[in-house]
Amino acid sequence: MLYLIALPLIVYLAFKQKYQESIPARFFLFNNPRFSKTNAIWFHVCSLGEARALKPLLSLIDNKEIVITTITQTGQAEASKYNAEVRYLPYEMFLPFWVKKQKLLVVLEAEFWYLLFAVASKRGAKLVLLNARISDKSVKKYLQFAWFYKKLLSYVDTLYVQSEVDKNRFIALGARNIKVIGNIKLAGEIKHTTEYEKPDCLTIVAGSTHDSEEKSILAAFIELRRVEKAKLIVVPRHPERFNEVYELLHEGAKDNGLTLGRFSESKSLDKDIVLVDMMGELNNIYHISDIAVLGGAFNEGVGGHNPLEPAHFGCKIITGKHFFHQKELFKYVHHVQYVERDEIFDAFKKAEELPSSLVEETIDLKPIVNKILEQ
Repeated sequence: MLYLIALPLIVYLAFKQKYQESIPARFFLFNNPRFSKTNAIWFHVCSLGEARALKPLLSLIDNKEIVITTITQTGQAEASKYNAEVRYLPYEMFLPFWVKKQKLLVVLEAEFWYLLFAVASKRGAKLVLLNARISDKSVKKYLQFAWFYKKLLSYVDTLYVQSEVDKNRFIALGARNIKVIGNIKLAGEIKHTTEYEKPDCLTIVAGSTHDSEEKSILAAFIELRRVEKAKLIVVPRHPERFNEVYELLHEGAKDNGLTLGRFSESKSLDKDIVLVDMMGELNNIYHISDIAVLGGAFNEGVGGHNPLEPAHFGCKIITGKHFFHQKELFKYVHHVQYVERDEIFDAFKKAEELPSSLVEETIDLKPIVNKILEQ
């Protein structure tokens, strides 16, 4: 009934660029057939970050049959780079008819779908939660529905969690066989793919930005330009926002006598402000930047983004205070400024005195992979 009631909204959203592939696949099974393989190792991830986190894992089990499901289009695009069958995870009511028997289902982070767990288990798959977490913001809601999560987690054979805090939260939900391993994203290979020339001035990248964050960063940058030569490179998180962000930057540049360029048109960084309206360029930009303003943490609902990449390239990181989904990763990154929107300019000035951000932690995936394969 709920599916039928929501159908007009689902159809409407399917015409938006962000969902035009994922919604037809997930809610109508369009171009989303069942896996051809059975008795494989099935990984389920949500989006881009989790799909990338699979790379070091898959390199250690490259002699096994692998299948992958994702939720978002960016996750699907990343997962499609691996030697695996890749599908979108269908809406739950389709799963009893869609899921084939697999040896093992490995679910990353917080993808807790009841019918996914129940059906996969009934078809004979062992279940592993990997990199599992419950954020500070979500824990109260989980505990309110502890009866539900106790039933859901009863299908799980092993949980590998990010921290002792997460372990205690899962225990409170009735989970069993829990092991603390840290965050597997620490094992990911971080590299740049293209060598761009470093601009001859202070270079600031606003990376993985969300709605309204660009406005605050732009205002701080314009204030900085009054006292110092600097360049701003903006890389929005979602490609469907490229035109919207360009219009915002255009107004700011025009009103303050600054030049603006679109990276897709010139592949050049010679303007005062550059919009990188292409996917896959963020690490290349981090590689030549002095300061990284990491988005997703100035709005309350997003939860932050991965700080390991800008830290790897030695950027001085500035981010917001709402990074609850990335709290475990930020624990390993040093010399980060956590500020409010109206404090970004002051953070730019303070960055001159601070050392570059860095990561002082690694994780060995081999013991984890061996344990998973034993199951």
